[in-house]
This record gives sequence, C-alpha cells and structure tokens, in this order.
Amino acid sequence: MPNLAIQLTDINKNFGNVCANKNVSLTVKSGTIHGIVGENGAGKSTLMSVLYGFYQADSGSIAVLEKQTVIRSAHDAIQAGIGMVHQHFMLVDTFTVLENVVLGTESGISLKESLRASELELKRLEKEYHLEVDINATINTLPVGLQQRVEILKALYRGAEILILDEPTGVLTPQEADHLFRILDELREQGKTVILITHKLREIMAITDYVSVMRQGEMVAHRKTSETNREELAELMVGRKVLLRVDKAPANPGRTVLSVDNLDYKDNSGIHRLKDVSFEVHSGEIVGVAGVSGNGQSELLDIITGINPLQNGTIKINDQEITPESSVDAASMRRLGMAHVPEDRQRMGLVTSFAASENIILGYHKDPAYNGLIEMDSDAITKSCREQMEHFDVRPGNPLLRVSLFSGGNQQKMVVAREMERNTDLLVVGQPTRGVDIGAIEFIHRQIIAMRDANKAVLLVSVELDEILSLSDRILVMFDGQIMGEVLAKDANERDIGLLMAGIRKEAA
Repeated sequence: MPNLAIQLTDINKNFGNVCANKNVSLTVKSGTIHGIVGENGAGKSTLMSVLYGFYQADSGSIAVLEKQTVIRSAHDAIQAGIGMVHQHFMLVDTFTVLENVVLGTESGISLKESLRASELELKRLEKEYHLEVDINATINTLPVGLQQRVEILKALYRGAEILILDEPTGVLTPQEADHLFRILDELREQGKTVILITHKLREIMAITDYVSVMRQGEMVAHRKTSETNREELAELMVGRKVLLRVDKAPANPGRTVLSVDNLDYKDNSGIHRLKDVSFEVHSGEIVGVAGVSGNGQSELLDIITGINPLQNGTIKINDQEITPESSVDAASMRRLGMAHVPEDRQRMGLVTSFAASENIILGYHKDPAYNGLIEMDSDAITKSCREQMEHFDVRPGNPLLRVSLFSGGNQQKMVVAREMERNTDLLVVGQPTRGVDIGAIEFIHRQIIAMRDANKAVLLVSVELDEILSLSDRILVMFDGQIMGEVLAKDANERDIGLLMAGIRKEAA
C-alpha cells in the first residue's frame, strides 16, 4: 500500500471573482482518518468536490495513491479508488439495498443476473466491515443510520480505497454516530483511508488521526490530532480565541408563558406528524427540544408560530388561548408576544434580494416607528437597522447592502437581531446556528442566554445535541411526533437523550 493516499498541491478554484480555494495543499496518509475543519465558506467542501470530480481546479495537481491523476468527473474519481458519502444520501428510496449498491455497475445480459452475481460480493463486504443490513429491504423502510451504511457499501463495492464523508453525523443519534465511528475504525484497521469533513470538533478529537484547518479558502494548519485540542482548532478556524463552552447561571423559572396541550397534526398526505404533544415554557428558562431531524420538530414550530393551522389541541400564550376555531397567523402570534427565529433563514427568515434595512423590519413593517403619515420612514428604518447591526456585530454594517452579499453567519445574526430586539415575552427559535461559523455560534448563544436572564421564555429546537445540552434548562426529546421524555439539563447525558431520540424510553432500555 502506498504511504500517501492523497496529495493535493497548490489547488486553486475560483467562481467568478470569488476565490474558493487559494493555493491549497493537503497530504493524507494511507490507512488513517484525516479530518478537515473550517468555518462555513472556508472552502473545504469545494476542495473535496475538486478531489471527487464535481469541480475541476483552475490550477494545481492531484496524486492518488502516489500516482498523478486527472479527475474530470465522479467516474474518474471512482476509477481512481475514491468514494464519497454525501451529507444528503444519493439513494433511490423505492429500490432495495442491493439494487442501490449495484446501480450504475450492472453487467451481464440481464439485471437479475447482475444482481445475483453481486449479492455474494455485497455480503462479503458487509461481514468484513461490520456493515450488516438487509440487502432486500427497500431504502425508504430503513432508518438513516442504516441508509448511511448503504452509502458506504456502495463506495466499497466500487473498489474505494479512499472514502470522503461529508458531515456524516448530521442526521444520526449519538448511538448511531458511535456505531459509525466503530465502522470507520474498522475501515482504518483494514487499510482504508477516510477523509472526514465535519464542523464538530468533539468528533475530530474522538476519531481522527490528523486534522487540517481551512480559513477563507486557504489551508492554515495541519496537526496530529493527539497533539492539539478543541480550543486551538477553534482559534485556527476563526483567527481569534473562541469560548467553546456556554457560561450561564442557574435558571430561575417564573410564570407560564407558553402552554401546549394535546397537540395533534396531520399533514396534507394524512401522515400523523404530531401526536398528543403537551408541554410548558416558563419565563426565565430555556426549554430545548431535541431529536433527529424529521420527527415533528418543524411541524411543532410551524403550528406554535401560526404558520400552519392548529388542527387539534390548544395553545396558550400569556393566558391567551388559541383553539382550532381561532383565526390566527404569524402576525397575530407576534401581537400576543412571540418572536420567531425560523429554522431556514433564507426560505422563511429573509428576502435575500432585499437590502438589510428592508429585512430588519420584515414582520414588523406596520410598527408606527417605521411609518410616517403617508409612507414608510426610510431614515428611521435605516437608523434602526444600523443600531441593530452594531449591537449584534453584523458585518459589514451597511444597512443598504443586499442581504445575499452577507455571509450565512451574518444573515443569521440579522434574523436574530430582528426578533430579539422586540423585547417580547417568548422567543421561539429553530436551529439557531445551522450553517453558522463557530465565531457567530458563540455570539448567538450568548444572546439566547441573555434573553433568558432578562426573564424571557425561550423555546429552542435544534438537531445539534451539544447545543441543546449547553443552552437548555429543561430538555424535551421528540421521536415520531411524540414527546418521548423530559429531563432537567443538569441531569442529562448523551446516552439517555440518544436513546429517547431513537424512540427507546429509559425503563425499556
């Protein structure tokens, strides 16, 4: 086996005037797990897309297993022994595991013959790498952890010696993530090379042998994992010291601000998305909702915030009761004392073609402070935007700049600023740091804690378990549209929360 699996030398990649990769060099040793970290937009995904043939570098060279290689397509990468497991799986839901693995590599006169010839090889790979899965099961019947195994099997079946995994734990419970790490250990033991792209520094420290750090399109550091720590890596990623822990005093819960009772909801297809959901949120506390994405959290947020209609059950905000007969929308929920940071800032939180000053008043545009006798007061809007940008460290602080020209982290800060500056009794926030740089995460977390300490009620939904454990005072865990359990954050641990996320109550475990 060659000593070096990958050598990228002086890779440059530009998209118009934007330099995504600038003279990037990377060496990955064979039989190791090599992590690549960096802030959102640092260029790590672009670099891996160059390696896998989705993009072609403007200049630079690639060597695979110590042979100079030209990669113009994913097919070239596969031929060179490179496989990639994408963050969003590339599987056909209605096909079986076997059909998905074989798809694109069929041989022989008929498909049946091809499948029969491939079945033995697939079973051998399953056994050798502990990737057991029912090869006759259809993909849409498998949990995401098993679907991910299918993606790894696909790559191995195609002869991959080098596996690229892009944010592989984003849709996994902690137990599923632990199992994935055991699989990666086994792959390493068998001589395979793994390149792991992740923003979770805890995972880098737990599983990798080496780690490389990218910042603003450049490679800024390479480290042996055993000789670094999370704090150093965070500082290298951001270019300054970052506080990774969340400092907060004990909660002091007060009156009930939000009460949800017996909430049921079916979507347009008749699928039961919420089942008898009940909970309360008090002033002066953060209630976190944990769960793997797709277990009813989004539907819960949409109903509480008035985006979707209330079908069954009741909601109370500041003792104002809402029933299925009530006529409510997002605007009326705001009038009752709710602010809402949506899960998807670009789809629901912003109009990216509008200026920052126009976005900062969305949903509050009827506020008398922004309106004159006949038309809107542009000076007042610009002044308010500038103040909020300064308070929430939005860069650049230009109210007239189009929102699409801001980074994802600064876009998120705008949404957070708009909602938190209203001084409402209840803040409902979904995925507050999704796609946000580590420096912006630190800032947003501080603002959420400040809301709680100002005696506001906060309902926090996040698929990031670290975020839930760090910020919450009480934690609700959702699985399949139900509240599986509630635990005080001070008593919580990843194992118990992970079991609940998988639908297993503690007494059953």
